[in-house]
Amino acid sequence: MALESLECPKAEIPRHFHYHACAHAFSGRFTRPFEGQIHVQAASALPVTGGHGSARVENFQFHEFISFKKGYTHVSGGYQDGDKSNNTLVTSVIEGLNMMDILTADRVVCRLYSKHPKDAPEGRITMHGSKFENLSICGHPVKIDLDFALFEELQTFELARAAYKTNDKFKKITQDPLQTGQILPEQKCNGAFLCSLVSDIHLDYPGVNTSGHSIYVPGFGKVFFAEVFISHGTRTLTMLRFELGSTTSGSGSASSATTNGKQYPPTG
Repeated sequence: MALESLECPKAEIPRHFHYHACAHAFSGRFTRPFEGQIHVQAASALPVTGGHGSARVENFQFHEFISFKKGYTHVSGGYQDGDKSNNTLVTSVIEGLNMMDILTADRVVCRLYSKHPKDAPEGRITMHGSKFENLSICGHPVKIDLDFALFEELQTFELARAAYKTNDKFKKITQDPLQTGQILPEQKCNGAFLCSLVSDIHLDYPGVNTSGHSIYVPGFGKVFFAEVFISHGTRTLTMLRFELGSTTSGSGSASSATTNGKQYPPTG
């Protein structure tokens, strides 16, 4: 009599989604005229199981350099039964921002939304709702045009990789975003793109220079607007990043968020 096999049947690995989203309202570090750290303000992070989280800071003041009235963030993630997708939303908002009486803004909003269809290797991420309200430099209004139409076509890293080879507009803003003179080569699957939502900056003030998605103010430093970092399955939007120079030196960011997640086992 043949012996029955004692091998246990292989169990199928249960599929589940690992959520990922985080945001902060402000953070920074000063190195001159003194060493000073601005710890991350109003930070939120989403558990891998999804859910909801938020954080808020009010009436923040760092010496006479940085102040804001409100900073708040929100993260959420959950399953949508209708189209069997995993959705993630992350926002970061800062209100009443004042940086050394040079840069002010009534409100800066960063918003990322991801819809990850069933069995898709990447979620499709949009940035609609991100904006600057009453931004000014040296008391003069700054109007920043954001190119949502371009990024509507680039909702995944793979679409961005393809666009780098075929879309001259996207290639122009990604091949040397910080204008260092080093051209970004074609990116592989483990690569990344740094670019910006900014299509144009309108500012008429003597001695202040605009270049790409940045503004340089003598005696203050450089500010970069609406920077986008794209890698496989993940996108980060930083609405304001600064590099201060002259008598005061430091760096930091405001209104920044990162999102998406991934299916396990991976689909590709």
